[in-house]
Amino acid sequence: MIVGIGIDVVHTDRLRRWVDMPGLLERYFHSDELASVMSKGSGKVFSLAARFAAKEAFGKALGTGLLGIVLKDIMVLNRHNGRPEIKVFGTALKALQESGASRVHVSLTHEHGNAIAMVILEDAGV
Repeated sequence: MIVGIGIDVVHTDRLRRWVDMPGLLERYFHSDELASVMSKGSGKVFSLAARFAAKEAFGKALGTGLLGIVLKDIMVLNRHNGRPEIKVFGTALKALQESGASRVHVSLTHEHGNAIAMVILEDAGV
């Protein structure tokens, strides 16, 4: 059963500016997430924007926003086949559990100056 759906768009220029601000990315992204993204060379800004959009979409899917959630507690990675997935820890895990959801589905896309993410929270009956 679907518990929540969230969608968000982030302009890539926003993240392009963040890359040059010392310590800012570390404030919002998990260290494993950053290590993966920063290895993408010129594509890193698009990947960062899509991941930030996924964090915002996660909050929207919860129906509560990101109030009380540490953004680094939401990690967006790609599986070996490229499929994105969200892993949650700490404050984000607590919020997910309180929502009644047990699964998180995410889709990411980017084109030109925009990155978009959609998140679906599901109660898989586990």
